[in-house]
Amino acid sequence: MTDPLFRDDAYLQEAEGVVLSHTDQGGVVLDGSIFYPTGGGQPGDKGSLRWEGGEMAVAVTVKGEGDEIVLVPAEGAALPPVGTQVTQLLDWETRNRHMRVHTALHLLSVVVPLPVTGGSIGTEKGRLDFVMEDPPEDKQALEDALNALIARDLDVTEDWITEAQLEANPGLVKTMSVKPPMGAGRVRLVRIGTSEEQVDLQPCGGTHVARTGEIGRIRLGKVEKKGRMNRRFNVLLDS
Repeated sequence: MTDPLFRDDAYLQEAEGVVLSHTDQGGVVLDGSIFYPTGGGQPGDKGSLRWEGGEMAVAVTVKGEGDEIVLVPAEGAALPPVGTQVTQLLDWETRNRHMRVHTALHLLSVVVPLPVTGGSIGTEKGRLDFVMEDPPEDKQALEDALNALIARDLDVTEDWITEAQLEANPGLVKTMSVKPPMGAGRVRLVRIGTSEEQVDLQPCGGTHVARTGEIGRIRLGKVEKKGRMNRRFNVLLDS
């Protein structure tokens, strides 16, 4: 298995690792990974591996068998041999923008408190699809409310509950299309605000900023009609 180092520290930009195996598709599996694998609407990380006598560009990171995290090399890149100690170098600018957008989407689900049917995260913007038959009456008011939450510079922390506790509290899951990872016996929760003054709490395996102030000011883009009962809200980073 691969130890998901990004889960303990989403700000870790460099770390050592040992090559455990190569996949049949030509990917590299390490004993621990600072690279987040594609999942939950968040793209997989990219960056590079360096070792004595070599370097490999990581084009994307994906989930492998079981708990493996697979680093997909750029086309034509040489792979470090199994057993090699490598240095992992994360493309931090891309990851940081994903973290900012991802956390902003959590807050969007607060100001638009409706079931979520889908979503995606990018470096410039992200989107959530809501069960919403009619368009919002005042999009500017929603944007103002979202920026007000960001400006409060709220703590973003994590907690863990058992799968049984989650099943007993299904309202924690806001997304109808993406279910939290199950099977490990416990589920990670991401909390915005404190337990006493909580703004949001929901299961999530992705990476987030430590405080909402790091998101920066955002803009609500076009609200698109997606089918009879769905509206797509686009969130754009200002910088």
